[in-house]
Amino acid sequence: MNRHRGMSTAVFLLLFGIAAPGYSQEPKKDKPQQEQKKPKEAKPPKDEKPQPQQKAKPPEPEKPPPPHEEKQPPQPKAKPEPPPQPKPQERAHHQPKPEHAQPPPDRKAFERAQQQDHRAQEQRAQEQRREVQARARNERSQQRLSQAIQRERISQQQQRVAQYVRTLDQETRLAQQQTAQLQQQRRLALYRVQQAYVARLEQQQASLRNYERYNYDSDPYFYTPSIYRYNRGGRYYETNQYGADLLREAVNYGYDEGFRFGQADRQDGWPYNFRAAYAYKDANVGYRGYYVGQADYNYYFREGFRRGYDDGYYSRSRYGRSSANGRYSILGSALSKILTLVSLR
Repeated sequence: MNRHRGMSTAVFLLLFGIAAPGYSQEPKKDKPQQEQKKPKEAKPPKDEKPQPQQKAKPPEPEKPPPPHEEKQPPQPKAKPEPPPQPKPQERAHHQPKPEHAQPPPDRKAFERAQQQDHRAQEQRAQEQRREVQARARNERSQQRLSQAIQRERISQQQQRVAQYVRTLDQETRLAQQQTAQLQQQRRLALYRVQQAYVARLEQQQASLRNYERYNYDSDPYFYTPSIYRYNRGGRYYETNQYGADLLREAVNYGYDEGFRFGQADRQDGWPYNFRAAYAYKDANVGYRGYYVGQADYNYYFREGFRRGYDDGYYSRSRYGRSSANGRYSILGSALSKILTLVSLR
């Protein structure tokens, strides 16, 4: 009886998973379905030989669908949507700026730069033309005139100087008489200026006392051919480098004397009148009778005098400026308008 009770108790405990006291037994894990007992295979009859059979793999159990989830039919893959295109205004706003982008240059600055480049090109072109002309002049100046032309030039020069010496003596005496009259009229400023002018004429007169013994053979003017042409009074004249330099000096001497006489008339309170000045009438300071005719020298002297008188009377520097040696010289731009020398090529 006790035996049957013990067996029933063990069976009860096994059924409800309760271990009996004194037993420390881990719960048994359920074996996978693959390890379940295989059904007994029927033995083949004795007469037939058993043929080897391939062990068939047990079918995998289907996984039950998760609760509350139904199978849905497969849906076609949706095409990826293109990125949103920005609006025209946003597209211009978000457009990447090119590297090293600079603001457009100022129009006025651009025009000034163009003008500077144009002036620089013109200046270089003028310098090149002057160099070409200078080379041509040097080549021509190295040539010598024939002996016959030299003798003709020297003969003309001797006659010109002799006539100028006689004219200069008369002009010097007349200038001294007029200077004394200015002192009586108490025109002190003009008196001082004209007295200095007469002193320069006397110095020229003294330098020409021995004009007959002048060494013409040592002067390059008389054997150097002409390389310039200029127009005066509708007629064309030719001269070489030495004659051209003397004509430039005539304009500068005239501007210097004109500035002084115009300044003196203003200081004396005298009205504007450059033609009444004695220096304008005489126009011989700086001339010694050589290289060019007296009429040519007087003409260019008066052209410079008129502009110098204008600057001196109105105390301005429109046509010239003062130099370091105390003289007044005409500007190159004004000189080129007065004396136009054309190179003979």
